[in-house]
Amino acid sequence: MNESIRLHDNAPSFLSVERGPVFPLMIVPVQKDDEFISDFKDADKVTGAIHIWWMGQSGFLVKWDGYGLLVDPYLSDSLSRRYEGTDTPYTRISERVVDPLALEGIDYVVCTSTAPDRLDPETILPLRAANPTLKLIVPAAEVATADAILGAAAPPIIPVNAGTYAKSGPFDFHGINAANPKIRRDELGNSKELGYVIMFGPFAIFHSGETVWHTNLIKEVRRWSVNLAFLPIDGADLPDRPRSSMNGFEAAALSRGISASLVIPCQYDLFEAGNPDSGEFSVCCERLGQRYRLLKLGQRMTMGPITDPTAGKALPSEPYSGDWRLGY
Repeated sequence: MNESIRLHDNAPSFLSVERGPVFPLMIVPVQKDDEFISDFKDADKVTGAIHIWWMGQSGFLVKWDGYGLLVDPYLSDSLSRRYEGTDTPYTRISERVVDPLALEGIDYVVCTSTAPDRLDPETILPLRAANPTLKLIVPAAEVATADAILGAAAPPIIPVNAGTYAKSGPFDFHGINAANPKIRRDELGNSKELGYVIMFGPFAIFHSGETVWHTNLIKEVRRWSVNLAFLPIDGADLPDRPRSSMNGFEAAALSRGISASLVIPCQYDLFEAGNPDSGEFSVCCERLGQRYRLLKLGQRMTMGPITDPTAGKALPSEPYSGDWRLGY
């Protein structure tokens, strides 16, 4: 019989060490399925605050004043099935937090691109079935692509461009350029990938999408006093292709550069290949004096509208218009 060796407290939760090889185990959410749904429904007992859950990869669930908003949700195994048996498998290392068909109370899904782990039909269509009034926010150049992916059951789509905003209900969705690895637009100047600053009540949250650090990023985002930022940390320099995302150091530096009150990293602990360690991000935040939080899968964080005193003040954005014709 093998004797188990106790893991160090800081060891990754998906590792099991024995006298022999290291065997990967699935990361289990701190709460999932019925327990997660119950926590989501009960969250509004704290007033004047927002509640945030990490759903895995780049996905976050936000609840405020009875509204539910999902950014880049991926709650299926579609990628794992699509690439099974290929040279580039997407092998999961974490369990799904919740079945999207069981998740009621969602008003908006925000997609930063039409990449399959951000606009996933096996996530969005069940969400639409459970939430008939659901609306979908996408980059303006990707409306037709989103329609084609989701088909006739697609929710109403609200397009946004970089430098403009769309208003729906209590939310303002401001488009921020994302470079993956370059800023891309269609022939009419419409954005193909975006980050978003989402404004509601006294809050401003920033989700960068999948982006590298580009020249205008800080300038675009510093216009707002960002309470909370969600930034990727999985950027890696590879010999055969350019990097499309920030690494831990860059995410920490960007959060400090935009004076985010708090930053949460993402794009890790979902797939085995290329999975980054969050240690670089944590160390850099501590050295820069940047407040951060590492959420576990399915874990809720509740916060008020704290702001950094060095944050900027927003100037007006233009409303999105379908015929604005930038002429890029």
